Amino acid sequence: MSDASSARAGAHFAHLAHLLAPAARGSGSAAWLRGTVTCLTLIAALAGCVAPASPPPLYAIPAMPEGASGYQPKPGWSLRRMAVAAANPLASDAGYQVLKAGGNALDAAIAVQMVLSLVEPQSSGIGGGAFLMHWDGREVAAWDGRETAPAEADERLFLRPDGRPMTMAEAVTGGRSVGTPGAVRMLEAAHRAHGRLAWARLFEPAIMLAEQGFRVSHRLHTQLKADAHIARDPLARAYFFAADGQPHPVGHLLKNPALADVLRAIAARGSVALHEGPIAADLVARVRGHAANPGRLSCADLRAYAPKRRAPICTDWQARYRVCGFPPPSSGHLTVMQILGLLERTRVAEATPALVDGVPGADWLHRYTEAARLAYADRNQFIADPDFVPAPGGDWHTLLAGGYLAQRAALIGEKSLGLARPGQPGPLSVAFAPMPEQAESGTSHISVVDADGRAVAMTTTIEAVFGARLMADGGTGKPGGYLLNNQLTDFSLAPADAEGRPIANRVQPGKRPRSSMSPTLVFDRQEGRLLMSLGSPGGAAIIHFTAKTLIGSLQWGLDAQRAIDLPNFGSYNGPVTVLEARRFNAATVAALRTRGHAVNEVDMTSGLQALQRTATGWHGGADPRREGVVAGD
Repeated sequence: MSDASSARAGAHFAHLAHLLAPAARGSGSAAWLRGTVTCLTLIAALAGCVAPASPPPLYAIPAMPEGASGYQPKPGWSLRRMAVAAANPLASDAGYQVLKAGGNALDAAIAVQMVLSLVEPQSSGIGGGAFLMHWDGREVAAWDGRETAPAEADERLFLRPDGRPMTMAEAVTGGRSVGTPGAVRMLEAAHRAHGRLAWARLFEPAIMLAEQGFRVSHRLHTQLKADAHIARDPLARAYFFAADGQPHPVGHLLKNPALADVLRAIAARGSVALHEGPIAADLVARVRGHAANPGRLSCADLRAYAPKRRAPICTDWQARYRVCGFPPPSSGHLTVMQILGLLERTRVAEATPALVDGVPGADWLHRYTEAARLAYADRNQFIADPDFVPAPGGDWHTLLAGGYLAQRAALIGEKSLGLARPGQPGPLSVAFAPMPEQAESGTSHISVVDADGRAVAMTTTIEAVFGARLMADGGTGKPGGYLLNNQLTDFSLAPADAEGRPIANRVQPGKRPRSSMSPTLVFDRQEGRLLMSLGSPGGAAIIHFTAKTLIGSLQWGLDAQRAIDLPNFGSYNGPVTVLEARRFNAATVAALRTRGHAVNEVDMTSGLQALQRTATGWHGGADPRREGVVAGD
């Protein structure tokens, strides 16, 4: 019985005792006993009739504005017990309210994801997938909710009738690129293992916001205005755009009753509500019924989807740190740690500082981007879904072996390699061809630490901005809904090279496309204490954003916010070195070009979130390039 029910029963008992007292005083013991039994019987009946009290409200919509987009300096947040870092203020606040209501880090991450499905639909949601790293104080777990290729897909999925690969624009928009979503089913499995609050309660914030509305943020408005395809989908056009064809303005109160109904069903029935029944049938109909670019997803694919609990890869770095990240099909951890390991093994002149006027200098950038060329060469050659592609030498750790990294680091000289070739970390059972460079984008990141020291780092995605530009409403017929992923374009559009050698990351039925997502947990090697939770969106650049933050915070001694604030940079192999526009001086650019780099200065819009242990608790950082914040106490 709840406290409220007990109080009501106690009041009834007092009233009945008062009524029975005169009879008890004027009668013998038998009469008194009969009266007492009657009283107790009535109390029991009344207690049974009293409906259990509802649990106290878990969530209240905050009176807070949306964060701006563009570049808005963030202060960094000092916190003592708990923290939630996410890409939107409403999402961060929802996770924080779940923590205050007694939830743990995993509970908070689920609530954050559901709110992001509503307020940041262009980046992630229930129509996509996710990688989640979880720390329970004793063990790190890696939960794989990556989308899978439909059973009817094959290597020719993205080939034109003449055998040439489609362009990315042709492949993305419509049903063809939609993979079987896995985020909800993965979160459900992780919640069974690690959650504390009831599953249904974690959906309360998103359902309330969907029903009562949220204010369109600057970032959502800007991306709607910039995208050429999203308005072509009838459901998306009716939801995101006004009658005049323009996207709803910043500050517009946007309600999503269709998503509220879908989330309510998932809250009540679990992932089966999304993967079977009318919501699943509607999803499949949208994919297969697309007029211009139909896909091959089936109801059987949705029913059969299973998340995987994988063994994380934990790598020692420098003298103090143990960095734990996601294994393949993510290339993130392996490539990040290859870059860091190669940098450790390059000859660094002690007189040459890494930072010049607060930003990385030309000498350090040269070494970093050369290490990146070598690491990305291996990434493009070897890494794919481990259920389909064996690791070199049968073990992914061969890519991080000290001897192999030393051999590769010896290739870094005073001039740029230009196009680096993959190495030979171990024998291969199949001779694969390198995957050609192609666009990767989208995504959002969540980091949470709770008061008991449990932690989550989760990177979640629908791939491109607005995914496949295809919306589903769960068959509700109500305004709104959720966006579907275009995750299949993370596979190589070409299945083989000109010589017929297969590409490891080619489309195959049931396969999970390679990812760059890098949810990361960092520990003290000696004491085993958690030191950081971090990650970022950004497609293939996620690897560079994560590496930059690890280096800035743990090697250069910056706090997490200042490390995130550092300008972005990188190389994806090939002659081009990319630098964040307007962040490096002309002398740095010229020095790199002298060393053979083809420098391209572009906007590199990371969305880093990081939580870093301090002497008094936690320091939270959120990327100034997006609208995220850190909430906690």
